[in-house]
Amino acid sequence: MPLIKHDLILDHKDNPIFTPVVDHVKSTFNNVICSGASTLIIHQDSIALERYIGKQSGKEDARTVQADTQFHVASVRKSYIGFAVSYALYYGCINSIDDPVLSYLPELAENVWKGTTIRHLLTHTHGLTQEASKDIREFTSGSSWSYKQIGIEALTQIIKRTTGKSVADILHESVFTPLGFTESDWYSQKHEKLVDVVLRYEGDEDWKTSESTEGDKMNMYVSTRELAYWGYFHLKKGKVNGKQMVPREIIEVATSLQTPSTLHKDLPQNGFLWFVKDLPAKKTEIGDQVPKGSYQILGFTNVTLLVIPEEDIVAVRMFNSFGSPDGYDYLSDVRSFGDTVIACVKNESEVKK
Repeated sequence: MPLIKHDLILDHKDNPIFTPVVDHVKSTFNNVICSGASTLIIHQDSIALERYIGKQSGKEDARTVQADTQFHVASVRKSYIGFAVSYALYYGCINSIDDPVLSYLPELAENVWKGTTIRHLLTHTHGLTQEASKDIREFTSGSSWSYKQIGIEALTQIIKRTTGKSVADILHESVFTPLGFTESDWYSQKHEKLVDVVLRYEGDEDWKTSESTEGDKMNMYVSTRELAYWGYFHLKKGKVNGKQMVPREIIEVATSLQTPSTLHKDLPQNGFLWFVKDLPAKKTEIGDQVPKGSYQILGFTNVTLLVIPEEDIVAVRMFNSFGSPDGYDYLSDVRSFGDTVIACVKNESEVKK
């Protein structure tokens, strides 16, 4: 079954060496509040694992999770925003990521935003938050790390203002349309292939919907296969079937370490919103055994995309959960997901010896 309908078709070579990954995903499925899950691994240019579990919602007549099921990817959407920033940088719409944010958004409060650069936004080191719709500074930009939505909102505004295009416009023109992606988008309304997100409790205040289709809000849904191919597109630095679909520099910059050198070594390390593996860090979402040069992005729905260039591998897991129930440590779980993937590869190498 081809996953990409136009320019890219990979063979299915189901590899039982990755069975522990299925077991890991099933374990997470049982530990979070959800009705459906999936996992897909691309290894050495073949689909080595593809599994679908459960249903798209908790309703009795719900559609089963399948290849065209689209999961709410939550913060995994930020990898697409990172691409759009890198695109704007490559084409000269943004001069430098070390430019002050105020140079692009001069209407922001100067006394709060002064000293904050685009690099700080991309690496979650801006030190800003919002209280009652008012911008507040928590710490000096570049001195610490905090995962706050205010930086993402500023980035999407900068993209629109400098390029004249929305994040969605850039992605559709550069990636989705050329590669035939039809299961990756921002939706204003639900349809039958979109999962229902299972909330922790009724009226969960963290859950938000949007009618914007510009790529600036948390309403992106992607199928398992197209999320894996998004990772594969990065793994191959934008080159598909011998054709460079986007300049490789756009991918390389977005997935390389961009965190300010002033940051404490145990804080998370980022590229253009991606989490990247460089020096060992205590506060990271990437597993200890995952090699340097790998990069990953995780969403509040526990959807995860991990790219390991050293082993030529892309690993995806999808759930329609939302947040963490009591007793579930999502960071520990996602780290062990990556470590399980890399352990499978190492076991395969030992078997071949």
